[in-house]
Amino acid sequence: MTRTEHAQRPGATDAPSLDTAAPESPEPQAGEVVAEPILLDTPRDGVPEVIVTVPGLKRAARAIAAGSGPVSVDAERASGFRYGQRAFLVQLRREGSGTWLIDPEPFENLDEIQQAIGDETWILHAASQDLPCLAELGMAPARLFDTELAARIAGLPRVGLGPAVESLLGLRLAKEHSAADWSTRPLPEPWLRYAALDVEVLDRLREELIKILEADGKLEFAEQEFEAVRTAPAAPPRTDPWRRTSGLHQIRDRKTLAAVKHLWEAREALARSRDVAPGRLIPDSALVAAAKAMPTSVPALLKTPGFHGRSAAKDAPRWLRALQDARNTQDLPPNQVPSNAPPPPRVWADKDPVAAARLQTAKTRITRTAESWNIPLENLLTPDYLRRLCWKPPAEIDLDTVTEALRELGARQWQIDLVAPVITVALLDPDKLASR
Repeated sequence: MTRTEHAQRPGATDAPSLDTAAPESPEPQAGEVVAEPILLDTPRDGVPEVIVTVPGLKRAARAIAAGSGPVSVDAERASGFRYGQRAFLVQLRREGSGTWLIDPEPFENLDEIQQAIGDETWILHAASQDLPCLAELGMAPARLFDTELAARIAGLPRVGLGPAVESLLGLRLAKEHSAADWSTRPLPEPWLRYAALDVEVLDRLREELIKILEADGKLEFAEQEFEAVRTAPAAPPRTDPWRRTSGLHQIRDRKTLAAVKHLWEAREALARSRDVAPGRLIPDSALVAAAKAMPTSVPALLKTPGFHGRSAAKDAPRWLRALQDARNTQDLPPNQVPSNAPPPPRVWADKDPVAAARLQTAKTRITRTAESWNIPLENLLTPDYLRRLCWKPPAEIDLDTVTEALRELGARQWQIDLVAPVITVALLDPDKLASR
């Protein structure tokens, strides 16, 4: 395969590109007609072919290494179709290198691409979604710019890639393939066009976001957030993942909980072996329905209201074995898992009125701070951090102890600088401030 992987498609020269995007215009006045965004539906260099061979991967690595500036990166998964969250397509673009689409399935890893990028900045949108699946391929950024996080810190009203590109670049991206089954082979040409465009806009979007952040004195805030995402440890295995089954709140009986657990584990094992999303075998609602009914035969199982799915009849003996195991077990799961988290805020007034006053006071004041900086409240400080501090404040309350508590919880320095004084005052005098 030659460099024709980037040959231009017929008619591509007439399509709008980032070079033809309308410049940013001032806010429209009352009665003024707002120009429609330009539809960006064809990549600047045409639609690349997908790299599936070792020679192609080496060629991509050489081209990326020869480019300049940051590297735009994206990954497409097959959530809801395949088991797990692995990447089925990796997109990269760099100035001077063009756009490259890589199918990771034929390769053990993408170490060559990682080496080609070196310590250059990666540009991703909502990086925390893609970094885990890229790490599985041996790819991790030395530096990061997250356009979604940057848009939040910048105060954009809508931070999805499409809305951000529309508001800052005057371009409209088609997003109809975002939930597609990216494990499909071969990938349809419209999907590849969509995938290529996602990385084509990222560098320009980054430039515009930097302008806003610098003008508002928030670029350092964003950079600290990027580094926190980049260096975040891999999430530990979830305790009792079966407890995330939709509809589990309906169940209070421990034997029925055990049935859900055994059914969930049986479905998980089958989904893993068949490489299919668990919900495509039987949905969560079917697990709960079968656990409540506890049928003992295949006909009874298949007649259970709510028990359905493409694997319901085909694998009925498997589900009956899971139910039988639940009947026989003496290891019944508790109704609730012990947690060190504070109780839900709605019950604070009854359990600890002073803590409730602390939370209300602090939240009111922090909201004002968020509004003054035009930053979403949840980005100014993780809500769980505030709840933990207000429920169980330091024994000695002062700016130093609150600062240290926030740091131990995981708050970044810019967040601490803005909210620690506010929280300190709220903890010291909640009743007085809450009444204002």
